[in-house]
Amino acid sequence: MKDITELFDFLPHRYPFLLVDRVLELSVGESIRGLKNVTMNENFFVGHFPGHPIMPGVLMVEALAQLSGVLAYETKNTRPADGAAYYLGGTNKTRFKKPVIPGDQLILHSRILADRSRLMKFDCAAFVEEELVCTSEIILMEGVF
Repeated sequence: MKDITELFDFLPHRYPFLLVDRVLELSVGESIRGLKNVTMNENFFVGHFPGHPIMPGVLMVEALAQLSGVLAYETKNTRPADGAAYYLGGTNKTRFKKPVIPGDQLILHSRILADRSRLMKFDCAAFVEEELVCTSEIILMEGVF
């Protein structure tokens, strides 16, 4: 399990764009599970949508990509401090099933589908209280900072 301070070693993202609060489970080379607490304090709720706050779907996908990045770093045994970086290279089959609102806790899942030299593909899903809210295949490309 990795808390927010440990995530700083794996992800170059910082406020307001760090979208993973904790890693709950990690199986190197296989899968990862984490969480994002969604609060009304998120800056995107100011305009999305006034009086009816909904977490933007693209940010759910970004949260899944960030969690997948942690799994990629652990699997490849590298870190941003080593000069390694994983960039979002694409998404496939992305679907949004239910709105995510302030007070929800997103439980994020990512599983490796393919691991090639500089490219990794993940099967991802996000849940709120065991209800599926988002699915996506995420592609990360290895690059350098």
